[in-house]
Amino acid sequence: MTLGTLFWLFVAGFLVWYWWQAKAIKDSVLQAAHRYCKSMDVLLLDDAVYLRGLWFKRDQQGSLRVWRRFLFDFATTGEERYTGRVIMLGRKIVHMELDPHRF
Repeated sequence: MTLGTLFWLFVAGFLVWYWWQAKAIKDSVLQAAHRYCKSMDVLLLDDAVYLRGLWFKRDQQGSLRVWRRFLFDFATTGEERYTGRVIMLGRKIVHMELDPHRF
C-alpha cells in the first residue's frame, strides 16, 4: 500500500464519518422542530429541515464549536408558508424561532 492510497482511504473514511454525523444532527433538529411546531400549534411542512449556515464560533466556555443554522417551513392554516429557524452550537440547540405569522 502506498502513501497516496492511505491518504485517499483516510479522506474517504473522514467523508463517510462526517456524512454520518451530519445526518444524525439533522435528524435531531428535525425532531426538535416537530416538537417546537406542535407546542406553538403550527404545522411543520415537508417534514424537512435545511442547513443554511455553517461556521465556527466559540461557546460560553471559550471552546471552538461548529455553528449551524437550519431553516424549515411551517403553516398555520395550510394556505401560507412561513419560515422557522433553529440555531445550533456544537450539538446543542441554542435558539429556535418562527417568523411572524397569522393564526
